[in-house]
Amino acid sequence: MNKYELAKKITQLEGLTNEEKASLVELLRSQKKYGLVWEDKPEEIETRLVDELPVLTEVPERAIVSESPDAPNHILIEGDNLEALTALAYTHDGKIDVIYIDPPYNTGNKDFVYNDSFVDREDGYRHSKWLSFMNKRLQIAKSLLSSEGVIFISIDENEIAQLRILGDEIFSEKNFVGQWNWFKSATPPALSKKIKRTVEYILCWKSPTNDITFQGAKKISKSNDPFTKPQNTYKVLAFPPYSISCTKQSGLIKSGTYGTTKFPNELLNDLVIENGKNANEVRFRNRFIWIQETLNKNIQEGIKIELSAKGVLSYKRSNYSPEVPPNFIDVNVGVDTTENAGRMLLDIFGGQVFDYPKPVSLIKYLINFTPDKKLTILDFFAGSGTTLHATMQLNAEDGGHRQCILVTNNENNICEEVTYERNKRVIQGYTTPKGEEVEGLHDNNLRYYRTNFLSRDKSVKNMRQLVRLATDMLCIKNDVYTEAEFCGKKINPNIARYFDNGQGNRMLVIYEERAIQLLVQLMAQTEDDGIKTMVYVFSPGADPYTDDFEDVAERVKLCALPSAIYEAYKRVLPKRKPKFLDEALQEMKAQAEAEANAQQTLDFGENDNMNEEGGEA
Repeated sequence: MNKYELAKKITQLEGLTNEEKASLVELLRSQKKYGLVWEDKPEEIETRLVDELPVLTEVPERAIVSESPDAPNHILIEGDNLEALTALAYTHDGKIDVIYIDPPYNTGNKDFVYNDSFVDREDGYRHSKWLSFMNKRLQIAKSLLSSEGVIFISIDENEIAQLRILGDEIFSEKNFVGQWNWFKSATPPALSKKIKRTVEYILCWKSPTNDITFQGAKKISKSNDPFTKPQNTYKVLAFPPYSISCTKQSGLIKSGTYGTTKFPNELLNDLVIENGKNANEVRFRNRFIWIQETLNKNIQEGIKIELSAKGVLSYKRSNYSPEVPPNFIDVNVGVDTTENAGRMLLDIFGGQVFDYPKPVSLIKYLINFTPDKKLTILDFFAGSGTTLHATMQLNAEDGGHRQCILVTNNENNICEEVTYERNKRVIQGYTTPKGEEVEGLHDNNLRYYRTNFLSRDKSVKNMRQLVRLATDMLCIKNDVYTEAEFCGKKINPNIARYFDNGQGNRMLVIYEERAIQLLVQLMAQTEDDGIKTMVYVFSPGADPYTDDFEDVAERVKLCALPSAIYEAYKRVLPKRKPKFLDEALQEMKAQAEAEANAQQTLDFGENDNMNEEGGEA
């Protein structure tokens, strides 16, 4: 019996709804594969997303705006992260460079809430619920990663095995970067008679085109490095005057062989020493690690070269390049424990507000693996807001312009009273319980958003409302928040809104298409300064009224709304209705017929081959 015949029998079963029969048919059509298999447990938020669209709405009274015109704009979103990720699928598709998340570890100890209920160890669907929860979010996260993006996920033993397989399915096993072990605590709670858990894990996957070499901590060398390697060929290097520090303060070292029997160093000309330096150019022959060009470059960069009393050359850099990070993270690479993180929060708040926070130094370390200083960073399990704190601190240290997006729900007022309040104090400055004043990281903007909803029904009324509600999202998408006059004229905000940050980002959102002609005339009358304006136009279809903008075509980039939003959401939102059973059956029947025809063609092909080999025609 083939799949089509079996599916037909399913449709004749009594006691099942059409939706249940359709699900059985869909299950029958699925292919077996290696990987995780779990019972998908729907979330209540998914039910809402079947009928409603999420948008991001700013809470303007919570905006923190710096006096610095170049301050990066950081975003805090209050809401379920599945809702927020759906909105970000429009604003940041392919734009996120680094994702760090610290999801629920699913310990069974009231750390994982699913559909408003804690998942405990006795729940038979404990792992299935966690996988369903993570799968939906990681699928969207994948679409957000830039071409050089990476995602870091903190986890412990409860779900590390499941996460590794799930991550390999979503991001591809070949894009798995590796696993870091973080020494989280020297004094962990004694919860087991068998093992003391001092380590947590961080798994990392990358975008397929990411070929960046990660940079870890800079090498701190207490001793000098050798100039030679036994396997290298002999070379002659010339050292310019005053480039070598000598043990002797003055005198003459005659040409000859020095060093040890195992590591001889041949001096080819006499060396004159004045004030502890070589006063003349000297040449050595040895199995050197560098050629002359490399030596000259390193000397220009300030390398310190020493000649020992035995005549052995060594060097020490004043500033070593960062090394590829080892897979163990602890104080040796400058990363603190969770105890340090807890003490930092006590200093900021004056009391305990969050259990087991991650240290700022850990997130800084991970972010800094990517050398670019203009990254966009996302944390959609924000918790206490460490990722934003780390981003701002790293920018302050190296002059970077990284931007951070945080997402967290407001369960127990955590978003308002912890995530937001912490970073507000970090930006504005605070006083510790000991009375110490901590200077704020003032050159940062923080903007606060909440998720809002609109019906998915595509009536003209709903479409117009979506464009209006989505204006805050367009500001995020284009990184421009300052509303201004358009071409020197005030415009009715019910007709259109214009934004200009004064640094090359301009955006015009047109709600009433009847105003296009007037707006185009205003633009045509002003001088063209070569900067294009991003123009979003309400359109019932996908045409942004290109012909109407013909006179200023070189000065604008056009986009029709809300079709662009619908298109982005379509890729991540749950389907509104299951496939009709008859459509599924017809598809399976066509597939069965195609397979039969393919087999018949194969049979004929085999006969043809036999004829070619000498059989009867």
